[in-house]
Amino acid sequence: MRLGLLVAVALLGAIGCAGSVASGPWTPSRPVEFIVAAGPGGGSDQLARTVQAIVQKYGLIDAPVIVTNKGGGAGSEAFVYAKGAAGDPHKVVFATNNVWILPLGTAVGYALSDLQPVAAVAVDEFLLWVNARAPYRDVAGFLAAARGATRLAVAGTQAKDTDQVLVRQIERAAGVAFNYVPFRSGSEVAVQLAGGHVAANVNNPQENVGQWRAGSVRPLCVFSSARLRYADAVTEGQSWADVPTCMEAGLPIERFQMPRTVWLPRGVTEEQASFYLRVMTKVRETDEWKAWLRRGSQSDMFLSGAELAEFIAADERQLRDQFAEDGWLRR
Repeated sequence: MRLGLLVAVALLGAIGCAGSVASGPWTPSRPVEFIVAAGPGGGSDQLARTVQAIVQKYGLIDAPVIVTNKGGGAGSEAFVYAKGAAGDPHKVVFATNNVWILPLGTAVGYALSDLQPVAAVAVDEFLLWVNARAPYRDVAGFLAAARGATRLAVAGTQAKDTDQVLVRQIERAAGVAFNYVPFRSGSEVAVQLAGGHVAANVNNPQENVGQWRAGSVRPLCVFSSARLRYADAVTEGQSWADVPTCMEAGLPIERFQMPRTVWLPRGVTEEQASFYLRVMTKVRETDEWKAWLRRGSQSDMFLSGAELAEFIAADERQLRDQFAEDGWLRR
């Protein structure tokens, strides 16, 4: 049986595990902890705190909700914590695809099967950014410079993680080689590019938007199959919708996106998992949620159940192949 199918089967088993033992609708009986697999201020933290505010405003959970940041080990601290809380439905983890990326290249204290997926609630877009003073004005010019005698430095968050995965895909697609420089956060990466210390980054919109407004960086293309739909002006005369897709710009990568995901510890009941799925469904219907998507220029996506399990399995399989090709795969 192929590995991806095994992952899908395991996730489907987790989604429906442990039975419906309660006799009535389950609700939390004590405070609920939203565990963020990142430090304060990042995208996962903003997601958790946005959900917390919406939940409290509309009374979607009849219990106190607290947010705890556990970003150590590139987020693995949160997942190990959730592993230790097996069967506890009062622990909810907010993460990305780092849940299944980290075990591929690093010895971490958890396995993907230690957590139970609830939903993927949005996707972060990625753009190719350069310094505004750089001589290259488009993707073709940037790639021509990358083929020069000196390797261009490209900054990203962490090593063997989402940003470096995308940078390696650019190298393969365009036949170039970069000097990848990892930093701790997208905000640090943004500062490095704005200061001219690196040639490019692949930050999300919200991570570079301040520098774009200030005129210190500019986007060359977005790694999406269609242009972003946000047409409000960001700079004078420019909006996210004006940024071409990378395919349009001549870089043959159709799509690269990072899902925002919600998890529970393994071993909770189907009814308990369904409770949080209903909560997230109601959260998505609010104006506050739509405003959060717009602020971060994120794309709306909602996956759960078998559809989510299949998505995770396919993404994990593709990443595993890339890790193996790059020699990153943990033996």
